[in-house]
Amino acid sequence: MTRDPKEILKKIRRLELRTRRLVNSIFAGQYHSVFKGRGMNFEEVREYAPGDEIRSIDWNVTARMNAPYIKKFTEEREMTVMLLLDVSASGVFGSIELSKRELAAEVASILAFSAINNNDKVGLLLFTDEVELFIPPKKGRLHTLRLIREMLYFEPKGRGTNLAGALEYMNRVISRRAVVFMISDFMAPDFTKALTVTSRRHDLVAMPVTDPGESELPDVGIVTLEDAETGAQIDVNTSNRAVRRALFDLNEERMRTLERLLRSRRVDIVQLSTAEDYLLPLRAFFDQRERRLAA
Repeated sequence: MTRDPKEILKKIRRLELRTRRLVNSIFAGQYHSVFKGRGMNFEEVREYAPGDEIRSIDWNVTARMNAPYIKKFTEEREMTVMLLLDVSASGVFGSIELSKRELAAEVASILAFSAINNNDKVGLLLFTDEVELFIPPKKGRLHTLRLIREMLYFEPKGRGTNLAGALEYMNRVISRRAVVFMISDFMAPDFTKALTVTSRRHDLVAMPVTDPGESELPDVGIVTLEDAETGAQIDVNTSNRAVRRALFDLNEERMRTLERLLRSRRVDIVQLSTAEDYLLPLRAFFDQRERRLAA
């Protein structure tokens, strides 16, 4: 499919303006406070001043100088942020305004701009049933705009979803601890083992993306439903209340099972829906982490 480069640039620019405005007005301070750097760097030794922390006194220097001196440290602020984005065929579905993939790209853009505002590196991994694209972590606005372009317009080869393969690949190429945002509808075969390994190595945040049309069928008679990833088709009588209820219950149980798995591995969860403003769950996530760090 041929796309007009001017239209692509316009959409990217609009998304940049919107997400940067949200970052600057809402998330900048919270991002800094809830995602800490890897530790503290020694900066200097200086003479003690009233009000300094006594535990910071360097007793060796103090003994040599016959006056109290303290060690001064600064936070090592720089982090690596990885965006793992599901671009499988099921992401093109959307029964409201945005598709699941468009919603995922917009949320990922906010996270990317939050990271570069704090001088962090951001990388991107797009996956289907294979790893489609890996862009190593870097800093800067131009780098982030490239990530946005790929998230919106990359055309994958695969159609299915292999979360385990994506996590295993990331664990191989990202050796140091990173903050990892995994954005997907999580319609995938079992990925428990890879999730367990990743949650131990990295600060992992899962962001399940849903659409109400996946669980709530309208009463429109007999329709043919097709699995976007496998192509399998089935005729469904949507006028049958029991059928509609069974689909709803099946999807609810799938999400409950996913939540139990993620929580058992101490993975934070941010629920995203194409039917709801994503700012609410994002703010709730940051607020929750702030409270947990303050406890």
